Amino acid sequence: MARPPRIWISNEAPAPGEVVRVRTQVVHVMESGFRLDAEGEPIPEDLLTGFTATLDDALLMEWLPETAISQNPYIEFTFAARQGGTLRMIWSDTKGVVAEAERAVKVG
Repeated sequence: MARPPRIWISNEAPAPGEVVRVRTQVVHVMESGFRLDAEGEPIPEDLLTGFTATLDDALLMEWLPETAISQNPYIEFTFAARQGGTLRMIWSDTKGVVAEAERAVKVG
């Protein structure tokens, strides 16, 4: 995850109750550990192991990816804007690397 995640939010200042759509993509190789390199040695596993999205302390989404996910995974989810706060997204992988991104959402 050498680059910051890409994030798009349909509306960062939604009306109360409005459905907000979030699209995000993280750059990650998603190596399964099943492939071999040019010398016939296994390429070490390097997979995303988790993704969470929260709005302040409220959990919006949790995803536990598995080996069948392609590289640079794209995630899209929606939530109803009941309150404003900090939208925080966290990705983690098998090597212990963590990528985080935050956006302010102001309901009004």
